Amino acid sequence: MSDITVAVIVGSLRKDSINRRLAHEVVKLDAPGLAFTFIEIGDLPLYNADFEDSPPPAVVKFRREIAAAQAYLFISPEYNRSLPGALKNAIDIASKPNGHNGWGKKPGGLFGATPGAIGTAVMQAHARDVLAAVGVTVFSGPEVYLTIKDGFYTDSGGLNDGTKTFLQGWMDGYAGFVKKMLV
Repeated sequence: MSDITVAVIVGSLRKDSINRRLAHEVVKLDAPGLAFTFIEIGDLPLYNADFEDSPPPAVVKFRREIAAAQAYLFISPEYNRSLPGALKNAIDIASKPNGHNGWGKKPGGLFGATPGAIGTAVMQAHARDVLAAVGVTVFSGPEVYLTIKDGFYTDSGGLNDGTKTFLQGWMDGYAGFVKKMLV
């Protein structure tokens, strides 16, 4: 059996975003049977139903990548107590046109990091609602609210041991959830 393809979608557009860095570290964790591919959202135009007759190439490519994935991993910051506009836009784009939802009934994982004390708790609550509306079933536990502070990363740039152990436990649960959903 070949590996399950997991699309990794980072909700921040910044090249040096803490969530992009975190995503690159997380996919290095042990996840037998899962193959991770990053899908970029930064070149997508704002969703506009007027382009449905002739979608821009970036939209066509994104929709194809989303539809081809068997599962999703969203790693995102929290902006103004919600999900970033770019991430919401990407979710909308792949769910259209009506009757052609690319997300369709697949498993997903969701978490994020921030320098703030409550992590990305509110973003995750909003994102869970949006993802449920497009058919993505989000892994329910444990929820991950990471606060980036001194010592989060080692001097060599990797995750500190405590964070790595915690996220490996999450990844074990997520991998099991994905496999169970796809059987």
